[in-house]
Amino acid sequence: MFDFNKIVDALKTDPDMQRTAGAGAAGLAAGVLLSGGGLGGLVKAGALAAIGGIAYSAWQKSQQGGSEASAPLEVPPAGPFAPADQAGQEALGKALVRAMIAAAKADGRIDAEEKERIFQRLEDMNLSAEEKAFVFDELASPLDLDAVVAGADTPEHAAEIYAASLVAVTADTAAERAYLVTLSHKLRLDPALVREIHMTAGQPQPA
Repeated sequence: MFDFNKIVDALKTDPDMQRTAGAGAAGLAAGVLLSGGGLGGLVKAGALAAIGGIAYSAWQKSQQGGSEASAPLEVPPAGPFAPADQAGQEALGKALVRAMIAAAKADGRIDAEEKERIFQRLEDMNLSAEEKAFVFDELASPLDLDAVVAGADTPEHAAEIYAASLVAVTADTAAERAYLVTLSHKLRLDPALVREIHMTAGQPQPA
């Protein structure tokens, strides 16, 4: 079974990974998801629920014409943002991991040496062979934006993929900001929804 929450939790609890990830693979560690960041009760629900909560809350606010960014986030109910079946959860989890790793690659800071360090740490983590193989493959492969976008089989999942990409980086470089802008266009996200995702996640929106 491919468990997105388990992958994020294993990575974010490794102190060496946190330091390495903070410099270039922030999305892989995804510390912002499980260390607060205004997510409140979603933190305890896991990373998948946290990303779903960002996208779900932003979606609701965009449909209502916008609202205060400080409005509490909600765990999305079973449905478009939170698949109830295991197959759906695994497919969405893989799409979000792929999105996070791709975003972390956007500024080119994950070099061969850093990948090797991450590989070594992953080997020691409590992950299944399938989970390790998937992360290894995604880290080793070239940045493929089309593969990220292909995971957006519904508009709701498109919003979640963008939210996962957003929290994966600090968006403090021109390359990261350009990547997010391009991603939002390729995902065909409404500008109002993109704005709300940034507000909900507490991240400035690139110009």
